[in-house]
Amino acid sequence: MANKMIFLNLPVADLPRAKEFYENLGWSINPDFTDENAACVVVDDNICLMLLTKAFYTTFAERPIADTATYSAAAYALALPTKEAVDELTEAAVKAGGTEETAKQDRRAQEAEVGMHGRTFLDLDGHQWEPFYMPYGA
Repeated sequence: MANKMIFLNLPVADLPRAKEFYENLGWSINPDFTDENAACVVVDDNICLMLLTKAFYTTFAERPIADTATYSAAAYALALPTKEAVDELTEAAVKAGGTEETAKQDRRAQEAEVGMHGRTFLDLDGHQWEPFYMPYGA
């Protein structure tokens, strides 16, 4: 079976700013799939983000674009290898202009019981990211 990849298509208000934000997280831009309408952000070998200007995004969807600054449209959970990697990514996001959301205490207590560690941040357009660490066997 061939490897599977995931591409998340995210509408953005300001493509150059969005590219810079994700580069500040340590992710790279694939120039082969980047132009004035879109940018391909490589998270790893199997995960890419397609940052699409809002005008270009509307060519893919008939429904209105969600106002992610006001409403949660989705939460993108990203498993990372260590608790430190979770903290580093979240802190890089905040330093790059993102916003951290603090999880409810109930969730933190549940995570601690199984050894999980997670945080939540919003990118410049309000897209919700949830990096987390979970030990195998949890």
